[in-house]
Amino acid sequence: MSLDSALEEFPKTIQCRENTVCVARPLAPEDEKMFHELFLSMPSHELMFIKHRVTDPEVIRDWCRNIDLGRNFPLLALVDGKIAGAATLHQQLGGWRRHIGRISVYVHPQFRGRGLARELVQETVEVARQCGLKKVEAEFIGKQEGGIKMFSLLGFSTLVRLPDYVKDMQAVAHDYILMGLDLVTDEEYAGMG
Repeated sequence: MSLDSALEEFPKTIQCRENTVCVARPLAPEDEKMFHELFLSMPSHELMFIKHRVTDPEVIRDWCRNIDLGRNFPLLALVDGKIAGAATLHQQLGGWRRHIGRISVYVHPQFRGRGLARELVQETVEVARQCGLKKVEAEFIGKQEGGIKMFSLLGFSTLVRLPDYVKDMQAVAHDYILMGLDLVTDEEYAGMG
C-alpha cells in the first residue's frame, strides 16, 4: 500500500448522474489557470468557509508550482476538459497525527446535484486507504448541512461539535463540526474471523 500504487489508478473515468462523465486525476502544474477559475466560481457566501484565500492567484500559483502529493493530494474531476470539482487529501507526514488524513471537497455550482462530490470523496478515501492511513476526517461549519449529510451517508460520524467555535471571514461565529471515518483494510477484516 503506497501513494505510488494509488497513482496507478489515475486517470480514471467516473460516471455521475445526469450522464455526466468525469475524468479524475491528480492536480498538475499546468492546471493553475483552470484550478483558479474553479475557486472563482464559488459563491461569496461559500468563500467564508474556506481557510485559504483561494481567489488570490498567488495562493493557487504556489499550490500548483509546489505540488507534494504525499502531503496534499488534490484529485480533480474534469468534464470536457474543464475542472468540475476537486477533493484533497491532506496528510501529516510525521508526528502524532501521521495516521490521520483530512479530506476537503468542492464542486463547481454548474455540476452540483450529480453525485460528483460523493464520487470524489470516495476516490479520495480510497487513496487514503492505499497510503496506509487509518482514519480520515472532514471539518465543517454548522451551516454546511449538505456536506455534513453527504459525508454521513459515506460512513463518517460526528466526532466533535463545538458551538460558536470558529469565525468566518466576516468574524461571524459558527459551530465547528469534526467528522471522522475509520479505514479498515481488507487485511484487517481477514484477521477478524
